[in-house]
Amino acid sequence: MVCEFEPAPRFIPPARAFPCPRESRARRLVKVPLLDLVSQHASVRSEVEAAVNAVVERQGFVMGPEVAELERQIADLSGARHGVACASGTDALLLVLRSLDLAPGDEVITPAFTFFATAGAIHNVGGTPVFVDIDPETFNLDPTATEAAITSRTKAIVAVHLYGQMADMGSLGSIAETHGLTLIEDAAQAIGARRKVGGEWRRAGELGQAGTLSFFPTKNLGGWGDGGMVVTQDDALAGRLRSMRLHGGTREYLHEEVGLNSRLDSLQAAVLLAKLPHLESWSAARRTHAARYAAGFAGLQSVIAPPTDPLNEHIFHQYTIRAEGRDELHQHLTDNGVGNKIYYPLALHLQPCFGHLGYRPGSLPVTEEAMTTVISLPIYPELTESQVDRVVEVVGAFYG
Repeated sequence: MVCEFEPAPRFIPPARAFPCPRESRARRLVKVPLLDLVSQHASVRSEVEAAVNAVVERQGFVMGPEVAELERQIADLSGARHGVACASGTDALLLVLRSLDLAPGDEVITPAFTFFATAGAIHNVGGTPVFVDIDPETFNLDPTATEAAITSRTKAIVAVHLYGQMADMGSLGSIAETHGLTLIEDAAQAIGARRKVGGEWRRAGELGQAGTLSFFPTKNLGGWGDGGMVVTQDDALAGRLRSMRLHGGTREYLHEEVGLNSRLDSLQAAVLLAKLPHLESWSAARRTHAARYAAGFAGLQSVIAPPTDPLNEHIFHQYTIRAEGRDELHQHLTDNGVGNKIYYPLALHLQPCFGHLGYRPGSLPVTEEAMTTVISLPIYPELTESQVDRVVEVVGAFYG
């Protein structure tokens, strides 16, 4: 203890503790981060830590009972008969696409406006990605463009539910059925999202032959690392996927095919089980923030707020606007302490690794217009009204 009459000892931290002036300024300016996982963890810390500690005390870290329970609960949430957990959302896509046993030259239709894993998985199982354009409002696969792209070599369609809003599964399902194609849902950004199909609410992952999910930490339901799952109604497919994720064998040291090592850790499953009861309220909070943004942007002609298809219940994994002068707005937001990001600045059909497919600028005009105008703003559940209003204020100030 230091006597109040004595000078306190002077502590001089090492030089590396002093940030550079630019770093100090940036830290002062960050008032509304794009995502705040620290705040989310604070709200569920006791539940998550208790679940994790139970796994640690049992010392059962791989494919423990938490994994099977998570599979059951996620399948139920998705309206599916089966859940098959795996190591990542990318592996979920790989497993499903490998189950198609594609031959060289087989084609899989998918949007170019999505995260790289969607097309990367198609390529890595030996298929050829066929990129088609998107709906200008939902950013999801355009059914008309999809049907126009079908050839004798087409084997499957991968519909991405981008930003948390489901694609038109009614139309895409009819197209797949008519042409004898497998329909896969990439629902990595849409866990718990719903769409009315035939007058009934259906969940993301419920209608395709399989749906793939990601539990990456930044997702609406995120773990403490990588994790993924396939949901399906197909008993035989579920059985094969369970074998494929364990090196292609259902029994130890007996392998029916060459599979992957893609198991979900028990620790990740425990974290996700602790968070899962909060998912519905978190999604509702995201929708509340989205409505407040929409009201705030209503008078700005230079900003187009993301519309929700009347048949959809959006979960707003991202809140993505279209904006004039997008790149300058990006810099303005950053300079004023508002987190933001561009998902995605270069569509997949223009990526260098897919140059051999022959796409050129102008091939997918709606996609290319989106990649030059979209920008995503903070939308996590823990946002306060004042933070949302601050984002609206900074965007409004940019446009004068």
